[in-house]
Amino acid sequence: MSKRVVIIGAGPAGLTAGYELLKQGNGEYEVVILEESNEIGGISRTVRHYGNRMDIGGHRFFSKSDEVTQWWENMMPMQGKPAYDDKVLKRKKKYKRNGPDPETEDRVMLVRNRVSRIYYKDKFFDYPVSLKWQTIKNMGFVTTVRAGFSYLYACIHKKEETSLENFYINRFGRVLYHMFFEGYTEKLWGRHPRDISADWGAQRVKGLSILAILHDMLSKLPLAQALNKKQGRDNNRKTTETSLIEEFYYPKYGPGQMWETTAEKFMRMGGVIKKSAKVVKLHQKSDKSFISSVDYESGGKIHTLEGDIFISSMPVKNLLEGMEEVPQNIRRIASGLPYRDFVTVGVLVKRLKLKNETKLKTLNNIVPDCWIYVQDTGVRLGRIQIFNNWSPYMVEDVEDKVWIGLEYFCNENDRFFHLSEKQCLKYVGRELVKMKLISSPEDILDAHREKVKKAYPAYFDTYCEMPKVIEYLNTIENLYCVGRNGQHRYNNMDHSMMTAFEAVKNILHHISDKSNIWNVNVEGEYHESK
Repeated sequence: MSKRVVIIGAGPAGLTAGYELLKQGNGEYEVVILEESNEIGGISRTVRHYGNRMDIGGHRFFSKSDEVTQWWENMMPMQGKPAYDDKVLKRKKKYKRNGPDPETEDRVMLVRNRVSRIYYKDKFFDYPVSLKWQTIKNMGFVTTVRAGFSYLYACIHKKEETSLENFYINRFGRVLYHMFFEGYTEKLWGRHPRDISADWGAQRVKGLSILAILHDMLSKLPLAQALNKKQGRDNNRKTTETSLIEEFYYPKYGPGQMWETTAEKFMRMGGVIKKSAKVVKLHQKSDKSFISSVDYESGGKIHTLEGDIFISSMPVKNLLEGMEEVPQNIRRIASGLPYRDFVTVGVLVKRLKLKNETKLKTLNNIVPDCWIYVQDTGVRLGRIQIFNNWSPYMVEDVEDKVWIGLEYFCNENDRFFHLSEKQCLKYVGRELVKMKLISSPEDILDAHREKVKKAYPAYFDTYCEMPKVIEYLNTIENLYCVGRNGQHRYNNMDHSMMTAFEAVKNILHHISDKSNIWNVNVEGEYHESK
């Protein structure tokens, strides 16, 4: 008799777990996924707005895990011929032999150039900050010297990393910290970096520092590459810090295409996905060490679904709120776990006022960036995506229009979050004019807004007590927590998938110790280098 596995959430972690259980389970498992929304992919979904597509949050497909990279390629083969913009601009790239042609086939993974820069005081800086002439020119000689001495001082006088502020100062010095980290971090999280755990920096930019940037720059010099080749060193992307990668993969129609493809394959294997099914309660057996069933709300009614195994990618806060007889202290910690929500607005314009002063060729000579980080604290806007550069197939009129995504970080109880779409668009237009990206709000040809709750698990308030929550959750033998929200950890997409791989491994091999699931992207070198 097959065992029923109930998975909460149809994001990357939930879909990966469901697919792998059916693929490896030899028919022993019946898998049902309950998804609160009517969409597939969670924050990694692609939103369609007429002929244009929005990537919610921006998702580079890059991983130092061969298992993840191969998994992606099995779902969506790498391109074998140039994409539309590569062909028009005569870009030279390495294509996979016999791979699909993105001009004629849809299920294809593109190879894209990574260009992300910081926009600060009307100037562009490389992201991460590089130490080249343009950076020095933009900063000014005096500021560059101050930054250099500040960094040397930080090398000698290391601070105890009790906060994210100290984490950044230790790696970049106080001057660069004030310029490029302090204001943006506060904009992102709504808290000053001194009030945020250093764990966030350790996870998102581990290994990144001035020394890492210098090493990366020197390793690209012809002499260094020749020496590496002679000594047989592998100098490919697998030894490069994630924040320094120069190429990444990207589905033709955005990240949601990957998860829509996964969902289709999952259902063809017999898996069930129930959309608009919000889990509101989890019932435990009398000894509290097993989950017996979940209640979910759908169509205005409450339904009960029994199961043998439960995999949760729902926010830890909501998971524990829906469980019975949780110890008071654990419930207190869970209720205090913070999140950051965000609003993203897709905006269509004829052109941006930003000039492409790089040597990189683009369609219509727009700036080549995928992401632009807005460091200026004079505007609320945090990040800009240029969808034309993610994939030319994301934009209906890629030759003549620019389709951008504007990301605003906020809390769901903020006034900004509850503005009407018309009010929000008016606000956005003013900021774009203030930043000199457009001449007038009338330059906006079309727009679409998306609001996302609990997009980013945050590292303050009761987060420091999260180990107690993990210890409690591990006492529930048939419950596995995976993914970004499922573990209250700001994981990248590949790390979320890896938590699902580990959970499936434990289920298939009847492994009771769940530390391998929780340890993904926690240990300093876990899948970060080879």
